[in-house]
Amino acid sequence: MNPLMSDREIISTFKYVSRMKPEFMLSELRDYLKEDSSLQQIHEVLKPLLFDLGVDIIPENDNFRIVRASPVKQIKLNEDEIKKNDQFFGSAAVSRKLERLIEQYIEKKTGKSWDDPQMLEKIRKAIRMQKASYWNESSSRNISYEKGYSVLGYLAYQFPVYFIQFQYLLYEMAKDGLLKTRMKILDVGSGPGTISLAVVDMYNRLDDHKAEIYSVELFDENVEAYNFLVPQYAAIKSNVAVKDPIRTDVSKLDVEKLPDNIDLMIFSNVLNEMKDMSLEEKADLVKSMAEKLSQDGNIIIIEPADKTNSTELRRLTIMLKKLGVRIYSPCTFLWSGECSLENCWSFEQKKDIKTTRLMEKLAECDEPYRYINTDIKYSYAILRKDKLAKHFIDLSAKSKFARLSQIEKHNKKRINVVCSVMSGDLGDEKYRLFRICDGTSKKAVYAVIPSHNLSEDNEVLTKVPYGSIIKIFNVLVKYNEANDSYNLLVGKGTVIESQYVDENETDD
Repeated sequence: MNPLMSDREIISTFKYVSRMKPEFMLSELRDYLKEDSSLQQIHEVLKPLLFDLGVDIIPENDNFRIVRASPVKQIKLNEDEIKKNDQFFGSAAVSRKLERLIEQYIEKKTGKSWDDPQMLEKIRKAIRMQKASYWNESSSRNISYEKGYSVLGYLAYQFPVYFIQFQYLLYEMAKDGLLKTRMKILDVGSGPGTISLAVVDMYNRLDDHKAEIYSVELFDENVEAYNFLVPQYAAIKSNVAVKDPIRTDVSKLDVEKLPDNIDLMIFSNVLNEMKDMSLEEKADLVKSMAEKLSQDGNIIIIEPADKTNSTELRRLTIMLKKLGVRIYSPCTFLWSGECSLENCWSFEQKKDIKTTRLMEKLAECDEPYRYINTDIKYSYAILRKDKLAKHFIDLSAKSKFARLSQIEKHNKKRINVVCSVMSGDLGDEKYRLFRICDGTSKKAVYAVIPSHNLSEDNEVLTKVPYGSIIKIFNVLVKYNEANDSYNLLVGKGTVIESQYVDENETDD
């Protein structure tokens, strides 16, 4: 018999049996097949399809138990899950098990103890070279993690921060109801597995929810690290299945070879490093890959918080919005029309993480500050194919709020504004300073609270989460000529209200 015909018979027979029986042994399929097939053959044919077919497979002696999975639903975090995650983020750190796994990988690669002085000095050199390359603003800037010690330097220095910061985003998505009890995830440009490991870590703090991780990576050294670290860490709880990385250049990716119905697609610190592609080409790439999303799937793009990469991300997301890929957060478009601000520098900031044992060991030198990396600042966007938005407010055409696109008309006047808070406090002890936006800004706008004007009526600005909608009443507009921007000066008579939304609604 034609092997393809045999495969089709195995698949169709499996579908038939799984509809009849909520639980059965895989060997039972042989009783229904016309052609004799070994259990190993049956397993090899079905293994890539089981997640999509909505069943779980459990090894049992020399056989496999097939159990029909519960229907896929939106994850609703219970009290215990919230408690575990809040405790984790209260003092975020790489788990000791994962730290040790990374140390073991270093030992495997170098043949020396993870804290060998000569080996540590080589990692220090790799970190210094990566940092120097990163801050090179010229066109020759080229950050590469394709060589052995480059990967080890990344794992020692960049990895802990990127690992934790993605979990902040994943947790917010879980609280927003964007994650499902059964998720198919694609880690694009996975490197040594930072995002995949973060997913596993987060899922270890959740109840019995399932995820299947696919990844795309080109460089051999990264794939080697990925294959050592990710499957072993995922095996601790076994609710996350890890597929072998797809070996290809992201910029030359054949989208048709990606799995269908992806629930979450992540580009973490990837697009900014694709220097041979224009912004338009990157937008086209993301748009084409978005076709592989499930109808309620999400794309996350994360970039560093520096001005160059952050503003580039905002330009990219506006391009994608014009191509039909909607922005869920953090941007909120409160009025009709398109954002035309060319230099939007907006980023999220979180509490510093704890140092790893490896980081502390690297810092045992004359210049320890070079090797300690614990602050979390990042720019991000969550995108979807549908119109769901994190925040929504209904503003009529007759609303008594001024649009920031027309703020020049109100210079030296007092106005009311509704906007999103797009930064943490950028000021100092004398002035609290926050970036604000309503989706129409042509120039940067900041809300400024002099410390002597801080009051119960306006202090909510200092407390609301990044991306939240607020209403500001009776605030003075002042043009800042030095920075070509506008300040909204909050006085003692200024009232600020936060806008809380119980449910996600659609944007325009």
